Amino acid sequence: MAETSTEKIFTEFSEHSVAEFFKKNQQMLGFSGKTRSLTTIVHEYVTNSLDACEEAGILPDISITITEVDKEKYTVISEDNGPGIPEKHLGKALGMMLAGTKFHRYAQQRGQQGIGASGCTMYAQITTGKPVKVVSRYDTKKISCEISIDLKSNSPRISNLVKEEGTFGSGVRIEAEVADVKYDKSSFGVYEYVRRTALANPHLQIVLIDPEGQKSIFPRSSDKIPSKPVVVQPHPLGLTTNDLIDFAHREKEARKVGSFLQQRFVRISAAKEDELRTLLPDIDFDKKPEELQWPEAEKLVHAFQQVKWISPATDSVKPIGKEQIEKSLTNIIAPQFIAVVERPPKIYRGGIPFMVEAAIAYGGGAGKKAGDLSSSEVIRYANRAPLLFDNSGCAITEAVKAVDWKRYKLKNFEEEPLSVFVNISSVHVPYTSAGKQAISDDEEVVQEIKNAVMEAARDIQRYLSGIHREHDRKERKKAILRYVTQLSKDLADLAAKGKPAEIETELIHLIETKYSDQIENEEGEEEKPSKSQEEEDIDE
Repeated sequence: MAETSTEKIFTEFSEHSVAEFFKKNQQMLGFSGKTRSLTTIVHEYVTNSLDACEEAGILPDISITITEVDKEKYTVISEDNGPGIPEKHLGKALGMMLAGTKFHRYAQQRGQQGIGASGCTMYAQITTGKPVKVVSRYDTKKISCEISIDLKSNSPRISNLVKEEGTFGSGVRIEAEVADVKYDKSSFGVYEYVRRTALANPHLQIVLIDPEGQKSIFPRSSDKIPSKPVVVQPHPLGLTTNDLIDFAHREKEARKVGSFLQQRFVRISAAKEDELRTLLPDIDFDKKPEELQWPEAEKLVHAFQQVKWISPATDSVKPIGKEQIEKSLTNIIAPQFIAVVERPPKIYRGGIPFMVEAAIAYGGGAGKKAGDLSSSEVIRYANRAPLLFDNSGCAITEAVKAVDWKRYKLKNFEEEPLSVFVNISSVHVPYTSAGKQAISDDEEVVQEIKNAVMEAARDIQRYLSGIHREHDRKERKKAILRYVTQLSKDLADLAAKGKPAEIETELIHLIETKYSDQIENEEGEEEKPSKSQEEEDIDE
């Protein structure tokens, strides 16, 4: 067999843009499966709208309209009242992969990679051949156009551009026609996504009009706009060698490695720089950051692990809030009982702050419903954005399954009328993929989620214990009252005085007061929960 020359093997060697890569790997963006693809499109538009409204200090009003065009072909219209997108950024915001306002900032936001909305443009383009139609209103301007992506160069193509001046308010309207998708009312569908978005964002009013014309309105339950995300500097313990090289080679202001470290990273003071200089005498801290080499950066990162650091500030982490979660769950789920826990901020991977909120809703509308039967559900969030897919590979699912629910008077977790709500807030959520639907199982993150859920479960245990005590008390009282009439007659006969009716009244009063209190006190002592080892770990 003749050998093929090396030159011939490489004759078809070519370069590909990031847009071409994602075209061939759509599943990485969440476009896998007909239902999931449609939900992913709605997710990307809604999260962009929420982030924009919150950054502009606007109470968000979002509407999603889905119209069936043909079999497995739909038009998705997303409209918001946000600040709008300026004309010069419109093409890149919706027609270029890895472009946006979020990727370079170390701040808590729903979107992070700068892929989402452009990914939707790409998906519309490759499934229907059509661009997305966009209207952006801001200041006194109204910009209407169609946007597609040049996949070879990863650059936006804008057509049918119309500019108007006047009073139009503000906001963005996007219309995308997509194929190979399906609308259904499953737990992975658009309706469930919108419902869960409303649950974690009580300041949001969102309207969904489905293909049958049914209008679902989720009104806001709070007028409190979340505070703007705080841009923070990375902590040395959260850096890799590649991160440090990347920061150093992009540095424009600091002239020395030492000043670069102090200016660009939190907790590096002049004293810490001196400490690093002592640990690394062979590194020139006075040379330009752009001259930093990989072996030097590697030594610096190793030295960071040897130095004692103050933990990074956690004011950059913005939770939903206990009161807001309770309002939202009451408004939408209407359970019999709610337990909400807000854990203090923690650190993972050495230097990235994060915070876990957990709530358990019991009874009423909680859990999944199938006729008269109920089952538990786990409602997962990252920075208030619902995570509907990749359930089994998520840290939240792992943590909830690791809880010994029998300790909390829940004998069969799967069949209980429970909704377990978990939200992770962080400047950098450790997603497992660009699809942003599951959180990686970092040990610190999993343990903190488990602690939060167990803390909420203790409140559920107390509630259920109270129900059981009350039921037992009523049964015991009923059993005693059953003999009161006969006992009253017998006492009157034995004493040869008194009227049975009067004695019966006195006995009933005695049972209702003194004896009932005694039973309640005794059973309260019996039911006082003892802490398990798991719960002692929470307190630590």
